[in-house]
Amino acid sequence: MADRRLQVFHAVARLLSFTRAAENLQMTQPAVTFQIKQLEDQLNVRLFDRSHNRINLTEAGRLAFDYAGRIFGLYGEMENSIREVTGEVSGVLRIAVGNSAAQYMLTPILSAFGQQFPAVQIRLDVGSVAQVISMVENSFADVGIVEMPVNNKKLITKVHNEAHWRFVVAASHPLARINQITPEILEQQTWIMASDSADAREIVNQYMSDAGIDLTRLRIMMEMGSFSAIKHAVEAGQGVALLPHVAIHKELKLGSLASPPLSIPLIQGLSFIYKQQKFPLKIVDELLNLTKQVNATKKHASACAEELA
Repeated sequence: MADRRLQVFHAVARLLSFTRAAENLQMTQPAVTFQIKQLEDQLNVRLFDRSHNRINLTEAGRLAFDYAGRIFGLYGEMENSIREVTGEVSGVLRIAVGNSAAQYMLTPILSAFGQQFPAVQIRLDVGSVAQVISMVENSFADVGIVEMPVNNKKLITKVHNEAHWRFVVAASHPLARINQITPEILEQQTWIMASDSADAREIVNQYMSDAGIDLTRLRIMMEMGSFSAIKHAVEAGQGVALLPHVAIHKELKLGSLASPPLSIPLIQGLSFIYKQQKFPLKIVDELLNLTKQVNATKKHASACAEELA
């Protein structure tokens, strides 16, 4: 594998945080700092400007970051070409996933993938859609998975799944048993929203705008950083929310949340993005194929359940 110091530098440079890089690499922060110091000593240059409780790349650091991306890209091509010759499905699969419903939807796929290909080690990075696209573009990830359309000429995009979002209220809420939730009803509610910078917020805002709802007139009680926090606030009766079904199915089953149907459904496709390479990564092809199989199995199970109902 490429120089560990270079891997650590990549992580810190991409995240601009020693703490987050340590978490990402499953290392201690002192160990990350030591690796960076060793690389700086080897190159006889400062790679980061550490001032005002922030870190930034120096000019030399930006050059190193660019070259490091090329080195990892070439190393990946070498691994891929060798695997193509041997037909082996092994090694490391680097996945970058968006921080919305994609994480929930990916769980059964990765579980099935791990059972079918135990020789493959999966490394998972979580970030915004922009960060996921950047990681794939710069060869920090083999495949990115986001819950939004991606129009990028440098990348191949395949949509393999759908995420159904639901309107959710506390079980005791007056709307819990209403037959249909119209845009007019949505506009009148007190909302628990994802943080303004989150991809989930963008999905909800786009849905409401398309439904003709004036976003400036919405009463937003709270903004939360996670689906879990939003669920707890809704369960406590502090407001309503729009959340992906995969994130709330347990609460719906237990009866702590209710989900009356939307008159205009909110459905998002799950986009798999990856680079066009001279030597395609066989592991990515296997992941895409397995995703199709898992989705087909789920659809069949749902159809059987509807027939029995």
